[in-house]
Amino acid sequence: MEGKRQAKISRMLQKELSEIFRKQTAALGGVLVSVSSVKVSPDLSIAKAYLSIFPSDRAADILSNIKAQSKTVRYELAARVKQILRKCPDLQFYLDDSLDYIENIDRLLASDPHLHDEVQEGE
Repeated sequence: MEGKRQAKISRMLQKELSEIFRKQTAALGGVLVSVSSVKVSPDLSIAKAYLSIFPSDRAADILSNIKAQSKTVRYELAARVKQILRKCPDLQFYLDDSLDYIENIDRLLASDPHLHDEVQEGE
């Protein structure tokens, strides 16, 4: 279970990381990186950031690039949160593919109208 402080820091890190990625991807054009969630360890030493990347066909390349630049991202994040956190947590980045999963389910339901009717009856 996540404590209040952990939740507050997670939200703050999510907001700041979103802003960092917004500025960095503005130069690329056609690429959107959003931070869907951040989970912070109980001792606040590790932050796991889950990223949604559009276009999804370039997601693996962009994620590996972000991982390679994680020290730079952490440095920029530390500068933004230095008034609140004494030590910036280590960052770990993961691909959040939940939107692709939802899209795949929608596509499967659309391809089989009989299955779509069964799902609606179960609601």
